[in-house]
Order: sequence, then C-alpha cells, then structure tokens
Amino acid sequence: MQRLGILSLHTSPLTQPGTGDSGGMNVYVRELVSSLAQAGVSSQVYVRRWADDLPDVVDVEPGFRVVHIDAGPPALAKEHLPDIVDEFTDRVTEHLLHSGPVDALHANYWLSGVAGHRIKHSLGLPLVSTFHTLARVKAEAFDPEPQRRVDAETEVIGCSDVILANSPTEAAQLRDLYGADPARVEIVPPGVDHAFFSPGDRGGARAALGLGHHPVLLFVGRVQPLKGLDVAVAALAALDDPTAVLVAVGGPSGADGPAEMAKVERLAAELGVTDRVRFVEPQPHHMLSTYYRAADVTIVPSRSESFGLVALESAACGTPVVAAAVGGLRTLVVDGHTGFLIDERDPAHYAERVTQILSDPPLAARLSAGGAELAKGFTWSTTAARLRRLYADLAMRALVDCAV
Repeated sequence: MQRLGILSLHTSPLTQPGTGDSGGMNVYVRELVSSLAQAGVSSQVYVRRWADDLPDVVDVEPGFRVVHIDAGPPALAKEHLPDIVDEFTDRVTEHLLHSGPVDALHANYWLSGVAGHRIKHSLGLPLVSTFHTLARVKAEAFDPEPQRRVDAETEVIGCSDVILANSPTEAAQLRDLYGADPARVEIVPPGVDHAFFSPGDRGGARAALGLGHHPVLLFVGRVQPLKGLDVAVAALAALDDPTAVLVAVGGPSGADGPAEMAKVERLAAELGVTDRVRFVEPQPHHMLSTYYRAADVTIVPSRSESFGLVALESAACGTPVVAAAVGGLRTLVVDGHTGFLIDERDPAHYAERVTQILSDPPLAARLSAGGAELAKGFTWSTTAARLRRLYADLAMRALVDCAV
C-alpha cells in the first residue's frame, strides 16, 4: 500500500478547527495523513474548493497533498452540499484517472462516503469509510437529520470494504443501527499530538491568557446545539463560587450556529453570569494546549460524540474532564479515575462534579495523573500504523459488492 485517495468533501485539513464547519474531523484528516506520510504512505486529500483564491494543489509535506475540487459555488452552505456530490465525484474521478492510480479510497463523513461509493465501483478501488457522526445516533440525541442522509449512510456502510469506528460504542452503533457486518468494522481510535498536548505549568498558562487565580472551567468546540455550550453556562451558574469563570473557545457552526450563540448569550444574561463567561474566537489547534493547561476542569456536555477529541486533548494536558456519558466519551473518560461521566443533561449534575474536583485538590491531582496516563495510549503514529496494515490487507481481499 503506497498511495491513498482521501475524500474530505465538506471540510479541509487546511482550515482552522472551530471555524465554520471545521472541527475534530479536520484534525483527524490532517494528523492521520501526516502520520501516514511519515510511515511511507502518500495521500491525495480531495476537498471541495471553498474559496475562490485557493490553489488547485497544496503540498503540505512530502506524501501529503491537498487537491481542491470545483463543485458548486465556493460559498455554498453545508445544507446544500448533497446537491453537488455528483459533480464532486465526477471531478475527483477525472483527477484520479489523470494523476496516476491510488491503491484505496478513504472517505470521511457521509457526503464523502457517497462519492467514494461511486468511485469504488467506477474505478474498482477498495473503500474505507469513517463517518465521524451518524444520522441515526444524532436522532437518538434529538438532533434529527434528513432521511436522505440516513439512506446514504446505509448504502455506504453496506458496500464499504472496511468501516472504521473510533470507539467500541460507535462500532456497536454501526452494527445495531445500520446492520453493518461486524467482520468489516474495525475500531481504530484517533490519537493526540503529545508534543503539544502534555501537562504543563497552570500558572504560566493562565498568565499567558490573562486569567487569575479563580477557578476556570473550559469548553472547547463549535457553538451548535449538539455540543451543549448552554449546559456548560448553566453549570457555571449552579456553582457556589461566584469567582469561577467559564472560558468558551470556538465559534458558531452551521445553519443553527448564530441562533445557538444568541441563545447562550441570553442564557448567561438570565442566569447573571455574563461577566463570568469569556467567549474566545477559534484558536490554532496547537494553541488549545495553553487553554487546557490553564483550566481546572474541561466540560464536554455533547449530546453525542463518536469519539470526543477535546476530552482526549484535555486529559493529555492533565486537566480533568466532566463529560456526557455518550459515544466515545465513555471510552476516553474513566469515571472517577480521569474525570466524571454525567448520564443526564442536568447542569446541576455537572456543577456537582465540578465542585467536587475544585474542592478536593488530592482528587484533582489523581484525576490529572490518571488522564495524562490514559492519553499516552493514544498516538497518531499508532493510528497510522494500524491503518497502514488495514490498507495493505485490502489488496489481498475481494471487494465487497452491492447493487449500485
């Protein structure tokens, strides 16, 4: 296995996480492809052109190339992207035919999966799919997606040669909600860059960010209903300590993003904590480590998470996590050892666990050490090595067939 075609239609590894629709998937594609390149596997990452001034090709590093594909107007909203998948697919196929063969396709998210499904059959290539989020899982969290997406995910899962799950929970969801063949589901968790995300001096981090000695809660993520920033704000208000602050790093995302931001700001005003919530624009990914180190606790109140990279990065920096007991967060947060899991969306339950950490320094120290130790088991080089073996194994298999 020497060369891959990576499909990432709707979001680019070159964009900053936390802006627009960019988030953990951007980090996943960027770090994975970089690690694969270092392991000797070259990748062409196909991304829809999202700005007029983008070059056709960006060589990020040897073995890591981003190819911008014209498909629809650059400023097209995410909700209209399904309408241009066929155009994207045709142009990626043309590029693959002219740029030389690849050994396999790796599609990220359902839109890329639809493209990958077609290209698989037109070019006879094995297809690896990573969904990152699943429509039926989001529906269970009261965040429904169009039936068009559900049907597309079902078709792609049925024809993918390998389906990657970030956690055992996601693997079970693929099997139970979509009927995925367990023999084709592989659990390969993402990693964390320990050169950036590692324990450090809290005082120095706070000085760099202009924070004082008061308790600091941290939320990192896009502002959208799925991520639950409103729960974090209400948890802050439920604390007995009026000096505690919440630092929220990220920007509005998707069609509901601006309305969600306005809702959170209204909630903060109603609860009397406006002056204790610090909204911070999306930061370069490596800069997030300073925020993690500065915080006493990171809150991750998502409605659903296939993995939960924020929880892993926080743990790697030695900051305890209080998170929703959903998806991959159940794997990344060991209750009582690296942080706490919350079964309900009641902000009072989050506040109770945060208070427990803030008021018990020995407990906080144990959670910090436990999280840092857990995070050592997640590296991008390990992820890349496992995928390299999987990709190579595909060359020895007959392709999964389906009606197309």
